[in-house]
Amino acid sequence: MSCPSSGQQGVYPQTPQQWPGQPCQPCWSCQPTQPNWPVNQPSTTWPVQPTQPGWPNPPPIQPNPPTQPIPPIQPTQPIQPIQPMQPIQPMQPMQPMQPMQPNPPIQPIPPIQPSWPAQLPPPTGYLPSPVAPAWHGNPGQPGWPAPLTLHLPPTDCHSHTVPFNMNFPRGIYDKLMLTIRGQIRPDAKMFTINFLRGNDIALHINPRFSEGGKPVLVRNHKLGERWGKEERDLLSPFPFMPAHHFEMKILCTFTEFKVAVNNTPAFDFQHRIKEVNQIDRINILHDVTLTSVNVDTLP
Repeated sequence: MSCPSSGQQGVYPQTPQQWPGQPCQPCWSCQPTQPNWPVNQPSTTWPVQPTQPGWPNPPPIQPNPPTQPIPPIQPTQPIQPIQPMQPIQPMQPMQPMQPMQPNPPIQPIPPIQPSWPAQLPPPTGYLPSPVAPAWHGNPGQPGWPAPLTLHLPPTDCHSHTVPFNMNFPRGIYDKLMLTIRGQIRPDAKMFTINFLRGNDIALHINPRFSEGGKPVLVRNHKLGERWGKEERDLLSPFPFMPAHHFEMKILCTFTEFKVAVNNTPAFDFQHRIKEVNQIDRINILHDVTLTSVNVDTLP
């Protein structure tokens, strides 16, 4: 038994009107196990929906909004060319080591000059305490500079008997310094130091321990048999005492003699005999015992 076609009146009720183009759904009365289960029907070719009349048209396609223009690409800065590397300087060859110089031989230490003997304490108000010399009228020298020993070394103290004489082969000159060390005799009345040019006395130093009841230190010069004007003023109190040691330094400059006693400036004496290179001798006389007489040249 075959199923009636859809256009015939049969056992199947009429189905309501379907949307054009939609297939009918069969409603089988029999179960698949029944003998009247229809044989598989050939597939039905469905019409293409858009071509059917009355098929609703899809909504019109909206036009795309206009695209924004792409800004032009900014040109990039040109890349700086890489600077070529400086060639490596070749290393200088090492200088050969100089051979070590042999150590110079050690110079022998010169003998120590006689030291200044310790002084006995002076009585109050008589001998001033020694201070560092500050030579009046000699700028740049706060004290006597360290002397350079000349070619005249100190002689043995036993040969320094009074009267004492010593020659200057070249005469005296600028920066020559004479250092006299000794001791005043206990009963001393005076002693004398003379710088001589032949029979003339360029500088006469004469400490007197009692003249009119007080000590004085007289300086003068003598040409022939005529004495000049005495000088007695001092830069410090009278520096000598009987039975005491002393140290006198006499410095010669272009213009004057500068004298200090016990590290204290005593006086200056302007040259009255200008040709100092002709002053070639000294002598020391009277009430003094000498310890040493040195001639030095200052730097």
